[in-house]
Amino acid sequence: MLFPKKVKHRKWQTGRKSETRLARPDTRGTTVAFGSYGLKATTPHRVTSNQIEAARKVLSRATGKGGKMWIRIFPDRPITQKAAEVGMGKGKGDPKFFVFEVRPGRVMFEVDGISDAVARDALRRAGAKLPVKTTVVTR
Repeated sequence: MLFPKKVKHRKWQTGRKSETRLARPDTRGTTVAFGSYGLKATTPHRVTSNQIEAARKVLSRATGKGGKMWIRIFPDRPITQKAAEVGMGKGKGDPKFFVFEVRPGRVMFEVDGISDAVARDALRRAGAKLPVKTTVVTR
């Protein structure tokens, strides 16, 4: 699982939940930069480190020793949650897991060194592990 080694602030503010602001296309990381094939998000969502790990396992199985894989997102946003059966008030809960806020257009994974059919199938299966709708793009 991915998570930061050290953080400046342990708890972040919640952030806005405006659908129109989240649905704006991303401006960074929108092209395939390292590999030949990429997995691009078409909808906005928060992707947890567990979901990134599940997609990574699918891709690493498909690439094997001959191919190479890049993860272009990193979960650095902490999500907090209060313990079960704790009353209201008394401060904010402890960090539970980390997420990355994906917006449409972001390339999340890239692969290279494998055939076209294998790459497309592996990226499609990796996209099924994520909570966003995805599409396979080429360089």
